Amino acid sequence: MNFQKFNARSKVLAGAAALLLGLAGWGVARASQKFFTPGVHISMKMADPAEGPSRTGFAPVVKSVLPDVVNISTSKVVKASNQRQFESPDDIPPFFQQFFGQQFGPNSNGPMPRQRSEREDSLGSGVIVSPDGYILTNNHVIDGATDVRVTFADKRQLKATVVGADPKTDIAVLKVEGSDFPAITVGDSSKVQVGDYALAIGDPFGVGQTVTMGIISATNRGNLGIEDYEDFIQTDAPINPGNSGGALINDRGELVGINTAILSHGSGGNEGIGFAIPVNLARNVMTQILDHGKVNRAYLGIIVQDITPGISKAMNLKDMKGVLVGDVNPSGPAQKAGLQRGDVILQVNGKPMDDSRALRMTISLMNPDSTVDLKLVRNGSPMDVNVKLGELPTDAEQAKTEDGSSQKALEGATVENLTAQSARQLGLPASISGVVVTDIDPSSALAAAGLRPGDVIQEVNHQPVKSVAQFEEAMHKAGSNPLLLVNRKGSTLFLAE
Repeated sequence: MNFQKFNARSKVLAGAAALLLGLAGWGVARASQKFFTPGVHISMKMADPAEGPSRTGFAPVVKSVLPDVVNISTSKVVKASNQRQFESPDDIPPFFQQFFGQQFGPNSNGPMPRQRSEREDSLGSGVIVSPDGYILTNNHVIDGATDVRVTFADKRQLKATVVGADPKTDIAVLKVEGSDFPAITVGDSSKVQVGDYALAIGDPFGVGQTVTMGIISATNRGNLGIEDYEDFIQTDAPINPGNSGGALINDRGELVGINTAILSHGSGGNEGIGFAIPVNLARNVMTQILDHGKVNRAYLGIIVQDITPGISKAMNLKDMKGVLVGDVNPSGPAQKAGLQRGDVILQVNGKPMDDSRALRMTISLMNPDSTVDLKLVRNGSPMDVNVKLGELPTDAEQAKTEDGSSQKALEGATVENLTAQSARQLGLPASISGVVVTDIDPSSALAAAGLRPGDVIQEVNHQPVKSVAQFEEAMHKAGSNPLLLVNRKGSTLFLAE
């Protein structure tokens, strides 16, 4: 799957404009091919002006919201990608040397031509959320920009400053000088339900303010690989390039999301699957940016994973509820509170945790140094654990930092003893023991479970393995449904067929 973030480039605008002009010309040509019969009169039933217009759609709602949505144009200087580089004057073809003068001659030590810079322009959208001139948009709309300008519905254009941005959620906050700006009514995205009407407002392709309608297709979408923290509202309201940072509103004109990305299969345009950041998340990020200049996220200190049917069966879990703790970071809040690998977290402060995305989002929205109550299951026994959270480290999203072999220790996989040399090559400390996967059949059940070459298998059904012989013995005892503890680039996770 490809995800398209939709701030429009100038080349896209030019192509769209040409397309629109071409279509317009086609329409004129077709419209001229009519047959007229002079002298024929027909009667038409005309609306009574006294009765006034009949409104059955969203026109009143849209009319009140349109002034709250703005166009954002940005510029930034980039290095030209097609500029040829010459390491010495002799590298310049003779035909071109005449244009550089004597200083670039074959016997000259003069300066070489520098790489050319170009100005790149982009378009996106934004939403005014305060009469004081604060605007919400996407980080990718303004990322790297040296000049940001906001165009309002009344055609006014003002220069904007970037107050702050959070790349992990793709939210940015802008400010324009002035007061009494039109501001949208902010809704409660937690009340959004699948099937609700949804209106997307923005400036697609730079053609001007545009409104499209659809419904809420899904909520709590995550694990899409678009952002670090994902809790998207999905909609089929048509969204196109240039809509990034625009408003997703409900049928009452309340802001419920910030349009961010679309699912694209190469077309770059709308295919009926668009994603918006819930306004509750955007508001939380904006508040932290305004209060602290950045987003301070809480830190639990565990690596979590979803519970699959294979893991549930291998660990004798009653059901697939909760989130599995695959690893506990050393000296982190979770380790200090006593959490262990293999724990299943069911609730955080009474809120059920259905998947790893929900747990990450819940913790990330909490304040560092706050205390949470975790309800979990350890070896079949329920437990309550209180954890005092820490602050998320800047590198928290990165992974922590005798010869023998078996060609068929696992069907579809080849494993060897983990030596000191192979551990160094994998970036693992010498204290790690186990067997390393050197090859795996992509069509095997283990590959489908997620096992990869380079993984180090440390345990089989909670039994440590330090050699291929121990691994084969443990696999023989495990039977048809082994539970593997795998070390991948320094972090552990559980895998089961």
